[in-house]
Amino acid sequence: MPKKRIGDLLIERGLITESELQFALDTQKQTKEKLGEVLVNNNIVSPENMAKTLAVQLEVDYVDLAKMTLASDLADIVQKNTAKKNHLVPVQKRGDTLYVAMDDPLNYYALDEVRKVTNLKIVPLIATHVAVERAINTLYGNEGARQAIEDYKRESGNNTEKEDIGGVGNYDFIISSSSFTGDTDSAPTIRLVNSIIERAVTERASDIHFEPRENDMDVRMRIDGIMRDILKVPNDVTAAVIARVKTMSGMDVAEKRIPQDGRFTVSVSNKSIDMRVSTLPIAWGEKIVCRLLDKSNTNIDKEMLGLRPDDMEKYEKLIHYRNGVMLLVGPTGSGKTTTMYAMLNELNTRDVNLVTLEDPIEYNLDGLNQVQINPKTNMTFANGLRAILRQDPDIVSVGEIRDGETAEICMRAALTGRFVMSTIHTNDAVGAIDRLVDIGVEPYLVSATLRGVISQRLVRRICPYCAEDYTPTHEDEERLGIKIQPGKKFKVGKGCQHCFNTGYSGRIAVFEIMMITPVIRDLIYKKAGRSEIEAELKKPENNFVSLKEAATKLVFEGITTVYEVMRITNESD
Repeated sequence: MPKKRIGDLLIERGLITESELQFALDTQKQTKEKLGEVLVNNNIVSPENMAKTLAVQLEVDYVDLAKMTLASDLADIVQKNTAKKNHLVPVQKRGDTLYVAMDDPLNYYALDEVRKVTNLKIVPLIATHVAVERAINTLYGNEGARQAIEDYKRESGNNTEKEDIGGVGNYDFIISSSSFTGDTDSAPTIRLVNSIIERAVTERASDIHFEPRENDMDVRMRIDGIMRDILKVPNDVTAAVIARVKTMSGMDVAEKRIPQDGRFTVSVSNKSIDMRVSTLPIAWGEKIVCRLLDKSNTNIDKEMLGLRPDDMEKYEKLIHYRNGVMLLVGPTGSGKTTTMYAMLNELNTRDVNLVTLEDPIEYNLDGLNQVQINPKTNMTFANGLRAILRQDPDIVSVGEIRDGETAEICMRAALTGRFVMSTIHTNDAVGAIDRLVDIGVEPYLVSATLRGVISQRLVRRICPYCAEDYTPTHEDEERLGIKIQPGKKFKVGKGCQHCFNTGYSGRIAVFEIMMITPVIRDLIYKKAGRSEIEAELKKPENNFVSLKEAATKLVFEGITTVYEVMRITNESD
């Protein structure tokens, strides 16, 4: 009996309509893609449903890799290069049979190659393309680390590690797959650290945490703003890993009693990554945190920020003031730096002198005069700002206002006709006024120079692959503080192989923009309290949208969840 065509099967299963199939067939004639690829790429069928339907057509089993824990010894059976080349991952070995997951079970060349290198009977399973990709990264990312740990233990006592693996071009270090899987010239510790860094870049992590414990060391990564466990390093290898990272960062390896800071640049998969590293003595050794910054991505503009039309109008007005002070506020990791560089990119024209004062310089932008803070030479924010003001600037960007002296210089610079941009740590836009006064800036100076404040947070997006509708509960209404119309549906991610089973994938910024109107300016001058300023902002003519209100709109649009709204507004869920 001939096999049914994939289009007919999809219709039978209620996944597509006749018109959608015809659209896909017409598109296929132009693009020459497979029918399944057309349907998935146009969001007509989810990758999971396509894989499950193909499983029925091809009479192979579908496997959900997100629900499987792959044994680390599988990486010894099929090498990483073979897995990546053929886009498959081993999932189980039973006797002389090896089960492999792949998105194309009809790739007989791949199956034959694996059969030859393993001398095993190969049984193909079908999974989605993304699931296979993530499983390869997970299995072989930790495998590189595991193999390096075993090599270190085997070679311990032979202190002949070759530390020089870098110094190529503009990078301190070059990391490629060969630098931790099979590069026998590199010492095990080097390959272990390299594998961890490459895993962080692959997973889009913003930070790597090396945390010594009593019996081992935890390696965790911050992905989409949330900490995730990645690896455990045995206690007898911990000291070597810490020493390696400190060596790469230019720190004093022998000094373990005080915190240290360092940095290095590394090339990973043709990406230029800047690593900012800090150490902290804790009970069981030294904790190290590495902040990753992709310096390859310098094309940051306002369209990337996710500003709504009303916010965009305020944003445009704020950054095109000829003088005054504009502040960005929010906690660490809220996206302030990205927003600041988007502004600098837009203001960076040949008819202005734009000078920045940064600690550190995170992106090198052509045409800007960027100054690096250096406390060792007394180049502080305050001293650097005084020097910049003698350089005939039109626009000054100060990385952060940390004290009253810097704040007052910024305000007085604005009085002399400069436009000053900076960041300050407060919880919301109104809090920036209290903070400036608290650190010693006179209210009349704040009133005269402050043009506006942008407060922002990052909320996690619902994973598009596992999003499903649900009816909001009474508790959701109470948490959001609004009335939800009957029949309204919200979305939530149930968790899948695309999102670490979290239900979230990626992040989006939410903004709260406070424009300083004449009335608010007068309230600041009169030293009015926070409640009075907030009451004025709530008047309809000010068109002020708070962080919670902005995030709530994303909930109604199916972009994020009620939980995320509560999380970024520090309210109990």
